[in-house]
Amino acid sequence: MSRASVPGAPEQQEARDLAASVARERYAPHAARWDAERTSFPHEERSFLGSLGFLGISLPEEYGGSGRPLADSLVVIEELAKHCRPAAFQVFEANTGPAQVVSLLGSDEQKRALLPGVVSGESTIAVAISEPDAGSAATDMTTRATYADGAYTLRGRKRWISNGGEADHYLVYCRLSDAPGAKGLGALLVEADRAGVSFGEPERLMGFRGIPSADVIFDDVVVPERNLLIGAGGFRSLFTAFSIERLGNTTMSLAIGQAALDLTLDYVQQRTQFGKPLIEFQSIQLTVADMMLQVEAARLLLQRAAENAGHGLPNPLEVSLAKCTANEMAKRVTDLAMQLHGGNGYTEEYGIERLHRDAHGWALAGGTPTMQRIRIVSELLGRNFDQRR
Repeated sequence: MSRASVPGAPEQQEARDLAASVARERYAPHAARWDAERTSFPHEERSFLGSLGFLGISLPEEYGGSGRPLADSLVVIEELAKHCRPAAFQVFEANTGPAQVVSLLGSDEQKRALLPGVVSGESTIAVAISEPDAGSAATDMTTRATYADGAYTLRGRKRWISNGGEADHYLVYCRLSDAPGAKGLGALLVEADRAGVSFGEPERLMGFRGIPSADVIFDDVVVPERNLLIGAGGFRSLFTAFSIERLGNTTMSLAIGQAALDLTLDYVQQRTQFGKPLIEFQSIQLTVADMMLQVEAARLLLQRAAENAGHGLPNPLEVSLAKCTANEMAKRVTDLAMQLHGGNGYTEEYGIERLHRDAHGWALAGGTPTMQRIRIVSELLGRNFDQRR
């Protein structure tokens, strides 16, 4: 258990302890090599996480999950992410990502078809929202599905798709009608092996190594009507559900910040300069205190949002506050950790630079801190702001 973690219910603490043990003993020895070699997380390891029950913690029992509150899956994500983000990503996608959207918004048929495979680790679902010209301005997306004779024909290109080229199914946000803006948007579930689905070259990202990313291309893909998750006009429901994914994102950032703090606390007590441990210098003490203040602020905001969500949807304002704080905390704390490690922090050996690279990735994913600030004011005042004027 980390120095700053707060025990929850016995079941939650048991899950945290097991995840921490698995992370330290099974994944920490390989994480640096997988990062350096850009190795995708092995399929057999995903099945192992499924066998532990980690991939279905917060998914319904009738589909093989445990039906636990979101907070229980977040503690597992945190412990795994301290050592190996690609391992944590599997739990993230299953419990707070597109599989959770299917659980909340999908039909009984869709849930039966998809969720048991996710829970066992046999299959994965990736979410496809962003496009080459539609990132933060998601309602500018042009990927379109036209309906005729009981099926949709999907055409377009999605970009920055985590697990792109690896996932078995894609939750594709697309334009389903000619209505302007969000009113014409909905979502389809698309199997990766459908005719017309192809993938761009794997991205070579600064961080996120071990989590594949690639364009997903839909060239007149015929999708049966039963694969419609949300029709035109349901964009608000989709993005409300997406708040759960932001809780997972927040947890990834929290884990990175906590790991950087833990490594730094060990280092400054062991490393000596001018004849005494670094921690004896007042300037080091002040920096370490600032690091912990930032980590704990993010942790408490996340805990509030997760606990208030329970088994359902979180409060969007609480989520944006937590995500913005945690994303920026992880960048700052890993930067401070690098400074306190000196030249050692700039090497791959100590793992600080890897934490710093990944911190920037999670701040970009799922809505940047800038966009979260806009959401914060919008939720606070109960109104939307037109960014096009």
